[in-house]
Amino acid sequence: MDELTNRLSSTDPAISLRAVGALHRLAERVEACAVAQARDQGWTWEQIGAALGVTRQSAHTKHGK
Repeated sequence: MDELTNRLSSTDPAISLRAVGALHRLAERVEACAVAQARDQGWTWEQIGAALGVTRQSAHTKHGK
């Protein structure tokens, strides 16, 4: 985590932007796993959307299969 913090605070935009991209990709993977777990436990798309701060339609469009 220290390495990531260093990269995010780098004065070189290329380094800090790559770190931001890595964080976005990680957040997407974590979100997908959490949504799958919620669906496995019977959560509705409305509940998932509310927890994510989006509409149920947005949650379903992004994660529904």
